[in-house]
Amino acid sequence: MEHSSAIRLENVTKTFGSVVANKDICLDIRYGEILSLLGENGSGKTTLMNMLSGIYFPDAGKIYAKDKEVSIRSPKDAYDLNIGMIHQHFKLVDIFTATENVVLGRSAKKKESLKAAAARIREICDQYGFDVDPDQKVYNMSVSQKQTLEIVKVLYHGAEILILDEPTAVLTLQETEKLFKVLRNMREAGKAVVIITHKLNEVLEISDRVSILRRGEYIGTVETKDATELSLTEMMVGKKVSLDIARPQVEKKKPLLEIRDLSIKNDEGHIAIDNVNFYIRGGEILGVAGIAGCGQKELCEAIAGLRKIEGGKMIHQGEDISTMTPKQILAKGISMSFIPEDRLGMGLAPSLSITDNMILKTYSEGKSFFVDRKRGRQEAEKIINDLGVVTPSTETPVRRLSGGNVQKVLLGREIKSGPNVIITAYPVRGLDINSSYLIYDILNEQKKKDVGILFIGEDLDVMLSLCDKIMVLCHGKVMGIVNAENTSKEELGLMMTGAINLTESRATEDKKPGIAKDSYIEEGTK
Repeated sequence: MEHSSAIRLENVTKTFGSVVANKDICLDIRYGEILSLLGENGSGKTTLMNMLSGIYFPDAGKIYAKDKEVSIRSPKDAYDLNIGMIHQHFKLVDIFTATENVVLGRSAKKKESLKAAAARIREICDQYGFDVDPDQKVYNMSVSQKQTLEIVKVLYHGAEILILDEPTAVLTLQETEKLFKVLRNMREAGKAVVIITHKLNEVLEISDRVSILRRGEYIGTVETKDATELSLTEMMVGKKVSLDIARPQVEKKKPLLEIRDLSIKNDEGHIAIDNVNFYIRGGEILGVAGIAGCGQKELCEAIAGLRKIEGGKMIHQGEDISTMTPKQILAKGISMSFIPEDRLGMGLAPSLSITDNMILKTYSEGKSFFVDRKRGRQEAEKIINDLGVVTPSTETPVRRLSGGNVQKVLLGREIKSGPNVIITAYPVRGLDINSSYLIYDILNEQKKKDVGILFIGEDLDVMLSLCDKIMVLCHGKVMGIVNAENTSKEELGLMMTGAINLTESRATEDKKPGIAKDSYIEEGTK
């Protein structure tokens, strides 16, 4: 079936100083189609789409809309051409309702009452299958609801061409399926949809065609029906890549960190973690699976000393660290590294350079009044070389780096401190497949050094391949801890939704081959 051209790019080029983000890109976006834009971190995908949405202006090349040459110099120009972009980081005002956010920025000619706007929003929701309450405040919305609102917002303003940047990065499996259903409805309605993503399984599931960029250059476009994960990976990185995740066998060590009867409240004062027990061994990766919001974030922050606990104990090699601050934990010589979900908000200082971020945790240790930036620069150079961070220099602010390169900087800084326990939340979220496998290799190398790792992830296939054991949370409670080699995605999914609770059937656990004995009473440091 032939689809008419919505947007066509011819030899589009964009540079930032000496860095060439896009070079002579040719691309065709069609109505009634879903196009996936694939490439490694820093390959220029978001930059290219930012030129279509009016955030950047190309240095060279031409853009055609419906075969007519156009100039897109601002987001308003993009709106006038019916182009709407849903960014990875939402552009919403938390204290406003859904309706108030949607009508923000409307022109004087299109002014209408909030009541009429709310009615129009309901029409859009009914047409495409969205679940949005026009009167709900944004701060009361889940992540998926916020993303849905962003899509409704661009449709309200008349978008016929929609660009979604990493739309599933923060969604659960169920929320992703719901989003894909909506996108298919939009395709059937004749919209042109572009998805920037790193997840190959999603590319193969949702798109009609796939366009690949590598290091800012256009590699080619293939029909999705003719593609495989291996063929797309090879086009993306320029060489054959094995998609097998290693799980090195390491001799079992004594628990490094024990969690006993731990209870934690979330920011709203509700119980997020409820009487949880587990431990982390040296030389072992313990995965934590659960639907978003089931307490993973609060658990990580509590172990790192960033969140007060309501009850229970955290024992690190015999010492209770339950009430210690991060500084007190370090002063005790306890070496733990925390790689948070929010890389730029909590992990790094976005306006500071890579060098300055390297010394954030150690700047106060010097004997002089002056910070030792020379040492920090050397550490930054080592991480750039070892992890392949794409950056103009060590003095580049980290906010200017792509998501994958930001994660490499954060991971490199935390590992260089030589921890014996690593707490990491969604370490490959938003990363391309090459960068993701690099992160898996780094974690496995730490495992071989007898480091204990708590790995919070969202891809169950990855967790089953990488982790030694998997703990499943549902509404803050442990549903069970299973050996990764002897369980399945189906069993994990049932536990994540609370349909199976192995902790309530302890009497029969020993008869189940997939159950891992994981109680500090049975195998603790006693």
